[in-house]
Amino acid sequence: MKSTSVRARLALCLAVVGLLVATACGSKTDDATSDSEPADTSAQPGVSGDTIKVGILHSLSGTMAISEVSVKDAELLAIDELNAQGGVMGKKVVPVTEDGASDWPTFAEKAQKLISVDKVAAVFGGWTSASRKAMLPVFERNKALLYYPVQYEGLESSPYIFYTGATTNQQIIPGLDYLKGEGKTKIFLLGSDYVFPRTANKEIKAYAAANGMEIVGEEYTPLGSTEYTTIINKIKDAGPQAVFNTLNGDSNVAFFKQLKDAGITAAQMPVLSVSVAEEEVRGIGAENIAGHLTAWNYYQTTENPANAAFVKAYKDRYGADRVTDDPIEAGYVQVKLWAAAVEKAQSTNPEAIKAAAGGLTLDAPEGPVTVDGENHHISKTARIGVVQPNGLINQVWASPGPIEPDPYLKTYEWAKGLS
Repeated sequence: MKSTSVRARLALCLAVVGLLVATACGSKTDDATSDSEPADTSAQPGVSGDTIKVGILHSLSGTMAISEVSVKDAELLAIDELNAQGGVMGKKVVPVTEDGASDWPTFAEKAQKLISVDKVAAVFGGWTSASRKAMLPVFERNKALLYYPVQYEGLESSPYIFYTGATTNQQIIPGLDYLKGEGKTKIFLLGSDYVFPRTANKEIKAYAAANGMEIVGEEYTPLGSTEYTTIINKIKDAGPQAVFNTLNGDSNVAFFKQLKDAGITAAQMPVLSVSVAEEEVRGIGAENIAGHLTAWNYYQTTENPANAAFVKAYKDRYGADRVTDDPIEAGYVQVKLWAAAVEKAQSTNPEAIKAAAGGLTLDAPEGPVTVDGENHHISKTARIGVVQPNGLINQVWASPGPIEPDPYLKTYEWAKGLS
């Protein structure tokens, strides 16, 4: 049994590596389909009579379900709101939901099903960069659209993906700027062992070298890991002034509980997380993470009329005990951005939507956002927050306004050579 399990895991790893290598060869240009046949600009995918089908693809099981189920819920809420307002192009939007099961090859398989079998107009989905990179060649090969709602490591731009979470200059760099401004210059890096944390930490190390900061340790654990005692001891021995945390999924539950058990407080050594939001705080337990820092673009406590309406609608539908957070909001927003592009184009055709999307602005719960027509990312306001004992996150710093997306970090001299 043991040898069979090892062989099975090896086969899965090889499959994932193959997908990532294939993606790396074609994911850095907006001309990824230049050698193929011209896209059909007359097709109306998803449209049948008075309905438009769209795909929703998230991990509804496995280690990432702690984060992704609520994003799915937000996307369904946005679809219901569209339908209550008359639909899109006068047609009812019908979701087709699939489970990526926290397994990257499954994301690619389900994406292909949604495109070729269900024939959806667009897909809203993914969380980890591994899931996105597994899906990217599927969408480019089929000339179909993916809307991806989570912050990521940047260094990517696909003509068939709209990135509605933050890229590096809208989250990670503001987080580093904040730590530096607070005098936290000795940093320990902790992350899950896959694309996003390893690439993000390459960028963090380049930033640190150019900004007088010292990286005193760097550790990775597999997604789903639950044992952090040894790493916490390494953190103690390294003596950092802060930890920059890129763990994902329910590993954060184990890490923060064990960090508290080790007697390390936020006052002694704050942990700044970029994948822990209000939803994850519920799973971790506010008593285990209160006082620690987060870097995002939206919090449930963000004050503006659009957010007040969003939070009320989400709680009215899913329960007063539920919370909103950054990826939840981005999932909601991306459905509205897709709908706005379809209405502008009067078409569900991917080429027509791409042409219509550039410059679209939405008064989102996070504040105003605008789609960049060249790199398919959106402008976002950066926010640093502190986790409160009640589980919510209070903003302690924000950028003066929305930051334009710079996925390849072209505006930073220290980032040259990273891509």
